[in-house]
Amino acid sequence: MYVFVPTFTFYQIYTTVLPESILKVFLFAVSLMLINYLAAQIIGKLRKQDVSMRNAFSNAMMFYNSGNIGIPLITLVFSGIPFVVNGETPYLDAALSIQVIVLVVQNFTTNTVGFFNASRGQDMNWKQALGSVFRTPTIYSVPLAFIFKFLMKYDLHDFFLWPAVEYMKNGLVPVSLFTLGAQLAKTRLTQLPSADVWIAVAGRLFGGPLIALGLTFLFRLDPLTSLVLMISSCVPTALNTALIAVEKDNEPLFASQTVLLTTVLCPITIAVVVYISQFLFVL
Repeated sequence: MYVFVPTFTFYQIYTTVLPESILKVFLFAVSLMLINYLAAQIIGKLRKQDVSMRNAFSNAMMFYNSGNIGIPLITLVFSGIPFVVNGETPYLDAALSIQVIVLVVQNFTTNTVGFFNASRGQDMNWKQALGSVFRTPTIYSVPLAFIFKFLMKYDLHDFFLWPAVEYMKNGLVPVSLFTLGAQLAKTRLTQLPSADVWIAVAGRLFGGPLIALGLTFLFRLDPLTSLVLMISSCVPTALNTALIAVEKDNEPLFASQTVLLTTVLCPITIAVVVYISQFLFVL
C-alpha cells in the first residue's frame, strides 16, 4: 500500500496510451463506485449495522480487484477467440487502456476513500480520518504521473532510477498475492460467514455486473468500451480492502472472508458475464 501500489499506479498512468473515451470511462468507474456505496449504506441501515461494519461493508461492495485479476482477465479475453483476427489481437491494446483507467480510479479511491471509511469505522473524527488519507502515497502518485506525462518534457525512461520503478511495478502482483495468502491464512475458516458476508459477496459478484450493464447504456458507450467495463465489473472484492481492514482494525474477519469467498466463487460468475457480454456488445 505504501510502496508497490503507488509505484504501479504511477507507472501505468505514465506509460499507457489513454483511450479517447477516457472521460466516459472515468465517469463510469466513479458512478459504479458511488452506486455501490449508496446500495451498501442502504443495506447497512436496513440491517442495523454499526458504523464499523457499515463502512467495511461499503468497502467490500465498492472496491474490486481491477488489477491482479482485472488486467489478466481482459488480456485473456481479448487474446482469444473470437477476438483474434488473422492471428492478430486488434482489440487488446485498446481494451487494456480502458482497463487501466478503471484500475487507476479503483487504486486511488481504495487507498483514499477506503482508508477514510476504515478510519471512520474506528470512531475517528473526520479530520483524523482525512489525515490518514493524506498519509497514503497513492494520493500523490496519481497527479504526479499526469504532471510528468503531459506537462514535463523530460522522458522518465532515461532517468537512472526508472529500472527500479519497473521492478517495483512488477512486484505488485506477487507481493499482493503473498499478502492475500498470509491474511487468508489468519482467517478463521471454521467460523461460518455471517449474513453480512454473503450479502456483500452477492452484491459484488451479481450486483456489480447488473449496475455496470445499466451504466453502459446510460453513458452510451461504444461496444468495445462496454464489453471491457462489463467484464471488469464482475471481479472479486479487492485484496486491499482486507489489508486496510487489518491496518485500521476495521472488521478484519468480515473483510477477509468477503475477499476469500468472492475470489473462490468469481470463476463461475466471470464465465457467465463474459459469455453473455459477447452477445450484448458485438464488435
